[in-house]
Amino acid sequence: MSVLVNKDSKIIVQGFTGKEGSFHAEQMIDYGTNVVGGVTPGKGGQEHLGKPVMNTVAEAVSELGADTSIIFVPPAFAADAVMEAAAAGIKVIICITEGIPVQDMVKVRDFIKDYDCTLIGPNCPGVITPGEAKVGIMPGFVFKKGKVGVVSKSGTLTYEAADQIVKAGLGISTAIGIGGDPIVGTPTKEAIELFMNDPETEGIVMIGEIGGNYEALASQYIKETGNKKPVVGFIAGQTAPKGRTMGHAGAIVGGKDDTAEAKMKIMEECGIHVVHSPADIGKTMKKVLG
Repeated sequence: MSVLVNKDSKIIVQGFTGKEGSFHAEQMIDYGTNVVGGVTPGKGGQEHLGKPVMNTVAEAVSELGADTSIIFVPPAFAADAVMEAAAAGIKVIICITEGIPVQDMVKVRDFIKDYDCTLIGPNCPGVITPGEAKVGIMPGFVFKKGKVGVVSKSGTLTYEAADQIVKAGLGISTAIGIGGDPIVGTPTKEAIELFMNDPETEGIVMIGEIGGNYEALASQYIKETGNKKPVVGFIAGQTAPKGRTMGHAGAIVGGKDDTAEAKMKIMEECGIHVVHSPADIGKTMKKVLG
C-alpha cells in the first residue's frame, strides 16, 4: 500500500508549459507516473508533452478527473495556485516552489482548512511511491519498493536515506519531502501519522533539522502511540551557530529547544532510534526491524 500517491492517482502539473514544469513533468511521465495533463492559464486547448493543457484547475478536474496536483509556479503566484487547486477539489496538492513569502503561506494554511485536501510543501522535493508514482523532483532510480516510510524536511537527505534503506534490502513504501519552510502544509507529525496508519509500512525514517517544533510534536505522538512501529531519526544542523539560517528558511535556532542536541534528546526520550550521522540510517533501520 502507499500513502498520498499511487499508480491510480490522476496528476496534473500547474505551470505545465514553463521551464521547470516541462522538465520535471517529462521526468515524471518517463518514470511511469499517471500525468493526465497540465494547467497554464491562457494556453488551454493546446497539447504539451503529449498531454492536454487546461486554462484552470477546475477544468482539469471536470474534464480529466484530476485528483492530485504538483505546482511549479513562481513564488509570487504559487499561493494562489495552491488555493485554486484546493477550491477546485484536488485532494493532494504538492507545491515544489521555494521562496513563497511566509505571509502568503499563512493565508494558504487558513484557506485550505475548509477543503478536504492535503498540502505537501512548499519548498519540497515532493512525494514518491516507488514503481507507482513520482510526483516531485527526486531522482526516481534511487527509490525501490519496500516497507519503510520516509518523512524528511530535506530533499538531499531523503535521497540519501532512501539509497541506504534500499541497499539494506528493505526498500521504500512512500517517501514524503515535507519541505523546509517555517510554514508547511503537512508537518512532520501528520506525515508520520499517515505511515503509522499504513498497514504495509513497517518502519519509519524521520529526518528533521534545527528550528521549529515539528520533530518534538512528532516524537510525542510516536510515544503516545506506544511506539507501534520503529522510527529511526536524524537531525541535520548539529554544528549550526545560533541565530543563523542554515539552508532552509525554517532552519534557524531561535532558542535552546530548537537545537539539534535538544531535539535528539527529546526523540530519544520518546523511544526513537536516533542516529548522529545520516550514514547510519539504513543499517540502524535494518537492525531495529530485525
